[in-house]
This record gives sequence, C-alpha cells and structure tokens, in this order.
Amino acid sequence: MQTTMFKGSSVKLAGNELNVGDKAPIAIATGVDLGDVEVGGAKDKIQLIITVPSLDTATCAAETRKFNTDVNSLDICETTVISMDLPFAADRFCSTEGIENLSVASDYINKDVSRAYGVLMEDNKLKGLSARAVFVVDRSGTIVYKEIVPEVTAEPNYEAALDAIKEAR
Repeated sequence: MQTTMFKGSSVKLAGNELNVGDKAPIAIATGVDLGDVEVGGAKDKIQLIITVPSLDTATCAAETRKFNTDVNSLDICETTVISMDLPFAADRFCSTEGIENLSVASDYINKDVSRAYGVLMEDNKLKGLSARAVFVVDRSGTIVYKEIVPEVTAEPNYEAALDAIKEAR
C-alpha cells in the first residue's frame, strides 16, 4: 500500500497502485459545468493529470497557478487538476485566479479518479481527499511519469513533470 505524509504523519492511500509503464485507467470526474471530465486512456494529446486535496489551500492554489503558467506554451498537453472541491468552488477559483490554460474537475461524487490512480487518502485528518500527485500519460495511454508528493503540504517537482511531457512528444 502506498503512503504519503501530512505534517509528518503517515497517511495510507487507497485505490489501485499505478506505476510508470502501466496503462492509465479511464476515470470520470465532474467539471465546473457539471459535465463529465474523462482522464486517462489513449488521447490525441499527452495528459498531465494532477490531483490535489483542495484548491482552497495555499499549496494547491500555488501548484495550480504554476502549472497554468508552465503548460501555457505546451499545446501538445491536456492538463487537468482534480480536487475534492465542489465544481462551483473550483469554477470560482479559476475565475479569481485567471486559470485559463488547464481544466479543473471535482472527484467529490464517487472519487473515481482518486481510487483509479491510488491517491485517495484513507486515514488521518485528510481522509477522503486526494493526495498531491502528478501523472503524465503519453498518447498511447501509458503512464510515463508519476509523482506522489511525499508530503501533502509540499509542492511537486514541476521540472520533472514538464520534462516528462517534453520527452513524451
């Protein structure tokens, strides 16, 4: 079973443990328009799938703003940030923060994405939220990069994720 940390305490992660080389499962989250947002599987573009606990935290907001800026020039990439926030809150966040280069979606209904990608926090104070993780999926639907951030309150390795996108071209 995979784990992460929250302020130094171990947190178990539930769901399927995926690794580089595995096929990215197709999973459905809810978009800000309440429509389905599908991630995983084979697509015409490289996918950057990012899970965060809540856009309403400083670290998650900073991460989303950073990826929004960094993926702006990457027209080969489809970026989706998935949290447990309600779609209305996610939409408000994007409007307030000027997030235009990526999509946000909510996994609050069935936690399909979090379970499919093995990032659902199973215990501790953050039980039921998604761990901070980054997956890069190539056009064939294969995971070519994975990072489950070791400490939920820390930011991911942006450079490594962006390098993986560029290499997957």
